[in-house]
Amino acid sequence: MKKIFLLLIGFTLPLCIVHAQKTTQTENIFLITVDGLRWQELFRGADSLFVDDTGMIEKQGALLEEYWDTDPARRRELLMPFTWSTLAKEGQIHGNRYRGNRVDLRNTMLFSYPGYNEILTGRADDARINSNDKNNNPNVTLLEYLQRMPAYQGKVLAFGSWDVFPYIVNTDRSGIPVNAGFDMAQGPDLSEAERVINRLQKEIRGPWAGVRLDPFTHHYAMEAIKKQQPRAVLIAYGEPDDWAHDNRYDEYLHSIRQFDAYLKDLWEYIQSTPGYKDKTTMIVTTDHGRGVDKATWTGHGTAIPRSREIWIAAIGPDSPALGALENDAQLYAAMIPRTIFQLLGLSYPGEGADSAIDALLP
Repeated sequence: MKKIFLLLIGFTLPLCIVHAQKTTQTENIFLITVDGLRWQELFRGADSLFVDDTGMIEKQGALLEEYWDTDPARRRELLMPFTWSTLAKEGQIHGNRYRGNRVDLRNTMLFSYPGYNEILTGRADDARINSNDKNNNPNVTLLEYLQRMPAYQGKVLAFGSWDVFPYIVNTDRSGIPVNAGFDMAQGPDLSEAERVINRLQKEIRGPWAGVRLDPFTHHYAMEAIKKQQPRAVLIAYGEPDDWAHDNRYDEYLHSIRQFDAYLKDLWEYIQSTPGYKDKTTMIVTTDHGRGVDKATWTGHGTAIPRSREIWIAAIGPDSPALGALENDAQLYAAMIPRTIFQLLGLSYPGEGADSAIDALLP
């Protein structure tokens, strides 16, 4: 194995350790996050406590035809058809606590910035990452480590619905382009689709000040991916968490179903594009969970300890098709960076990062 260094302003930064002989097929990584989507809905669909509560939906009975069935397996298929028809059959999903399979956060803040820091760096940093303020992340993310490597430089992109992502990725230091919040597509060679999306984003304002609606994030990402063919992509969708904070269980479910459709769109594009087909792993997760009853489901954080409970899904050429795991296992969000680097045939250089997820590796 050979260690590579980057000379930067008079000092050296270790980038990675490259395995002498790459044994994986993964050449590209799509890391997808969705804010605040509970594992309860992922594995059992619409919650019987909430689905017809008049305090949480616009009209009583409005959700039953679309999302309700007495069989939890059928309910989850109604809510997330791609996830349960394709991802679960060709990939793997971790975190079904109903079956004893667990995924948790290591940070104790249990809200968004600390969660994304953990996902992107491989460790919690409660001492410094303890608010959602727009402060540049002092930690180097897996995206930045890749950006420093010649093989990935200029081929790392990030997109997010939340306007804090440029700070989480620390675009000032990393140089990674981040389209987030109400950013628009920039440049002299905008596609017609990007021009339309820009115009619509000016005209359509969602209900939140710092979070745009997910369709803008998704379609900005898709257009950029088609044009630039990046090797590492972060796409961070946001609607489920904000609808939950607003106590709108109907909109929460609708946004989850739309998120599932975006996963389908992404995976079908990946598998229909020669540079990505059978060379790309897609990892999907969430930054935190949330409360489990009517009094707490709108929130998360230290006061709601069960918001540490999350999930991880993945599909790609190196990861065995294990479906929804039912073994008694414990994983953490912090395992994602080292797993991604090992899938790429690299060793993760971040100090203190968690171990890799063995089930995702060949």
